[in-house]
Amino acid sequence: MKELWTLSIDLLFLDNGLMSEQIQNIIYQKPRKWSALVVGRAGLDLYPQPSGSKTKLAESFASDVGGSGGNIAIAMKRSGGNIGLISALSDDPVGSFVKNRLIAEGIDIHLLQTTRGNERTSLAIAEERPTDCEVVIYRNNPADLQIVFDKNVELAILNSSNLVVTGTSLIDEHSRKQVLKMMSHATKNDCKVWLDLDYRHWNWPDEGATRSAYQKAEKLSDVIVGNEEEFKILNDDLNIQVKECISKNKIMILKKGENGCTLFSGNCTLKTGIYKSKIMKPYGSGDAFLGNLIMNYMAFGDWKKAAEAGSAAAAIVVSKKGCASAMPSNKEIKSLQDSTSIQPKTEWS
Repeated sequence: MKELWTLSIDLLFLDNGLMSEQIQNIIYQKPRKWSALVVGRAGLDLYPQPSGSKTKLAESFASDVGGSGGNIAIAMKRSGGNIGLISALSDDPVGSFVKNRLIAEGIDIHLLQTTRGNERTSLAIAEERPTDCEVVIYRNNPADLQIVFDKNVELAILNSSNLVVTGTSLIDEHSRKQVLKMMSHATKNDCKVWLDLDYRHWNWPDEGATRSAYQKAEKLSDVIVGNEEEFKILNDDLNIQVKECISKNKIMILKKGENGCTLFSGNCTLKTGIYKSKIMKPYGSGDAFLGNLIMNYMAFGDWKKAAEAGSAAAAIVVSKKGCASAMPSNKEIKSLQDSTSIQPKTEWS
């Protein structure tokens, strides 16, 4: 996918026939080696078979790479990006499996770190069911939380247009310090920082610890993405959260499930609907949405087009088996958009 590089314009102006509104835009000064570096968990996913089975009744399991970091990286790669993944894997056959699957997907793995202690690559068992769908994640002493902000990462950030950070990388004190260093380095060197809040309550000791970590990360971010529950961890009052993002020239993307998403940019609000699809399972849509939104924004510099592509990608993923392997290509996204007779309503206000 061709990327868009803007040299001087930092605001778009929308004329609605009555008045001009300012839309906050993201500016990429020049092309860099990587479209994005993604920070977060990569692990092993297992799916009970036959597809649709409950885990306790499974006859076998299908395997794939997974984790929010791994999923987003693959979504962006399939959308045409040159993508690197910053994570850590255990030095064992499970870690090797995940690494090999990432290589097969074309992800740059030279920033993948290997743990030598008792840490283990995380495991998720995810049922492929539209309802009564259970996902069990094993994260006992997880390897991915051992990432280090080293010279390789420091140099890579200088050569990346975006740094995409998933909230699960902030749950541990060690990894949080390392990731915040990455984010700070990115902001100082014109690498745009996207924060996917990615909240899992069982990862955190209490809401106060989560709020403190998220607020530190928010200060270093250009774009913050999450659902209502996640944003309310940042601030109990969602309206105040929106105003604070606008006042700090940050872009806020509120995911609303079957009600689409709302993007707050400058003085404008973009509301996007969803593409209808037959749901096979409820997970993976958020990773597909974000990965494709970023890549399409880089390609076209248009929040509306980017959000629509993200919405289409999300609809495709929930209609297919697996998660990382279900991430769509640009061709699949265009096919869904072209074949949809009633397009989702997307409009600025």
